[in-house]
Amino acid sequence: MHTPPNLADYDHVRQLAMRSLFQHMDDTYQGTVIVDGQARIVWINARYAERFGYADPALALGQPVEKVIPNSLLRDVLNSGKPTLLDIMQTGSDQLVVTRLPLKDDSGRTVGAIGFALFDHIQSLAPLVAKFTRLAEELAATRESLAQARRAKYSFDDFVGHSAAISEVKRQAQRAAPLEGAVLLLGETGTGKEVLAHAIHMASARADKPLVSLNMAAIPDTLLEAELFGASAGAYTGMDKKGRVGKLQLADGGTLFLDEIGDLPLALQAKLLRVLQDKEFEALGSNKMQRADIRIIAATSARLEEKVANGSFRADLYYRLNVLTIHLPPLREHKQDLPALSAALLEQLQRHGYIQRTRLDDSALSRLAAYDWPGNVRELRNILERASMLGHGGVLSAADIDALLGPQALATDAPSANLDYQTQLQDFERQLFQRALREADGHVPTAAQRLGMGRATLYKRLAALGISAR
Repeated sequence: MHTPPNLADYDHVRQLAMRSLFQHMDDTYQGTVIVDGQARIVWINARYAERFGYADPALALGQPVEKVIPNSLLRDVLNSGKPTLLDIMQTGSDQLVVTRLPLKDDSGRTVGAIGFALFDHIQSLAPLVAKFTRLAEELAATRESLAQARRAKYSFDDFVGHSAAISEVKRQAQRAAPLEGAVLLLGETGTGKEVLAHAIHMASARADKPLVSLNMAAIPDTLLEAELFGASAGAYTGMDKKGRVGKLQLADGGTLFLDEIGDLPLALQAKLLRVLQDKEFEALGSNKMQRADIRIIAATSARLEEKVANGSFRADLYYRLNVLTIHLPPLREHKQDLPALSAALLEQLQRHGYIQRTRLDDSALSRLAAYDWPGNVRELRNILERASMLGHGGVLSAADIDALLGPQALATDAPSANLDYQTQLQDFERQLFQRALREADGHVPTAAQRLGMGRATLYKRLAALGISAR
């Protein structure tokens, strides 16, 4: 009577499994070859030997494996000690699917290698190969799309203006572009800080690397650390099992544009300071230090000196950022650029399909020049787009502009009871936001889209101004 093997005997079961596995792979793959530590063939089955012109397998024994199988990579397996579980090997006009495994002694030293080749049923793998090919093509296309999205969209030609103030800004930015130091852009909302950041990156040695942007005011404080520095798997509830790649890592080798840097929470300012000083950071929930080969361009409409004075912005971070500082003037200080700016904005809107071909007559230009533009270039773009959509014909007049600026704008030269800049700016914002909400039926996301600003930013400004929203 046959006695079944004792499956509790580990060594016996292991030897049995090894013999069964070898026999199964030899039967399935049709081609099997074993080499010693010098990559000389010590065993080859008849079917494999015959495929390479050896009617008698014994004639292949002792020969270097490459002499018998020209494109064999078993020698690489010997050198690395690592298996190749699935590979394609070219043999003449045919392709073989091969698996290569190292053979090791009891001490773990690689003493040989074994290769299995599938050639009779390779067509059965065609759907699998086709699927991997398609996935590889889709991955390449996605990577190219992301690379395009992370390239600079604007050059210095897009920072329109020939006034002395704008020319000086361009001069300073062009001098800063080839340098590696941090750049700080200061200016009111809508003055073109993002356009200038793109232009600086495009003119730098990092132009072919990513440009990654992050608006501090548009991200809730609870998510900002993971968004900027990344997060390891399981760093907090709801985090993806694979973790999160932060903007610092995405910008590696390129430029990181941090908009509204004045809104960065104090707790994260120390981590950003370390990036500026040592080019190192730790992801949220991780103890592993990562390198960040990036250049930082920061921008803010806030008065950082006041924030430093009241303790809401670290002085050491401010001094690290405040090296190459460029002040962008408000539009009211370079109104002589209005004709060129308006023409460029109208051309841009038309190119992107937002409006039909439109131009301004002399009365419209005079009306634009009579207004102080507290919302700067962003407000000008909004007014031109709306006037073009609501106007009749391809020429805008002063009446088309007045219909949107409203009666309060007609008296910009009249004495005011309160000339304080911050008060006037808040009054303008309140009127602008209230009008945008009315036109959007109170829907904040729609109003934010029409205003050209982030939804989170609009919510924050509405709360600061005491405007209710839904």
